[in-house]
Amino acid sequence: MTSRQLALNVLQRRCPLEERFHTVAMTLPDLRNPDHLALFLDFDGTLVAIASHPDEVRLDPKTRDALAQLNEVLTGALAIITGREIAAVDRFLEPLRLSIAGVHGLMRRNAQGKTYESAFDSRLPAAIERAVFPLLAKHPGLLVERKYGALALHYRAHPELEQASIEAMESAVGELAATEIKRGKMVVEVKAIGGNKGAAVADFLKEEPFVGRRPVFAGDDATDEDAFAVVNARGGVSIKVGPGATTARFRAAGTEEFLEWLRRLPAQLAG
Repeated sequence: MTSRQLALNVLQRRCPLEERFHTVAMTLPDLRNPDHLALFLDFDGTLVAIASHPDEVRLDPKTRDALAQLNEVLTGALAIITGREIAAVDRFLEPLRLSIAGVHGLMRRNAQGKTYESAFDSRLPAAIERAVFPLLAKHPGLLVERKYGALALHYRAHPELEQASIEAMESAVGELAATEIKRGKMVVEVKAIGGNKGAAVADFLKEEPFVGRRPVFAGDDATDEDAFAVVNARGGVSIKVGPGATTARFRAAGTEEFLEWLRRLPAQLAG
C-alpha cells in the first residue's frame, strides 16, 4: 500500500460521511441568461469574512452595490440564506432590502415582503439557557447569540472548548423534543426543528420571481450542504466558498475570491 493510499484510508475512517462528498475544481461558473437564474447566497463566510464576533463583520460597499445590481438584473430573484435573523442581515444591507431566509430557515421573507415564522416550543430558550449557563459561568469568554427559536454558542475565542460547547448543547437538546443541533465554524447551535437552508431554497423556488428558474447557491459552511443538495437535484449551480469536503460542484478558494467573482457578475449577466 502506498503512502497516499494509507493517508486516504485514514481520512475515510475519520470522515465516515465522506462518501457523500466529491472533489470540486477550484473554479467558479460562467453564468449567463439572467432571466433563467435564481441566486441564493449565504452571508457569513460568503458575503462577509468571518469575524471573532458576529457584530464585527463588515459588508463592503462594493459588495452591497453588486447585490443591488444583481437584484435588478435578476428581477428580484436573489435571496440571502443565513443562520442569522432577518433583522440582523437587514442592518448590514441597509438601504437594500432583499428576500431573506433566516435562522437556517426558521424565518423567511419573500420577494413580496411577506414573512413566515416557524412555531416552536416556548420552553426552548429557557431550557437552552439552563444547559449552557454552567459553561458560561466558568468560561465568560464564550459568546452566546440569541435568535428566534435558537441559541448559538460561539467558541472562536476559545477553540479548546469545542467539545464542552457541544456537550452543553447536546444537554439542551436532551431536555426538549423537536430541537436539533447545527454545527458551524467555531459555533454550535440548538434550534427548533423547522426547516433548513435547503428547504428555504425550495420554498423560494415555488414563488415568483424564483419559480421556474435554475438555482445558484453559494455558501461556505456545513449548514449549507442541505442547500447544495437541493440545488444539485434541480440541475442548478452549487458553489463552495473555502476549503472542506462538500457536495458543491464549484469552489472558490475563499471569501475574497468569491466576492471578486460576484462583483463582476452583474456586468457579465447584463452583457
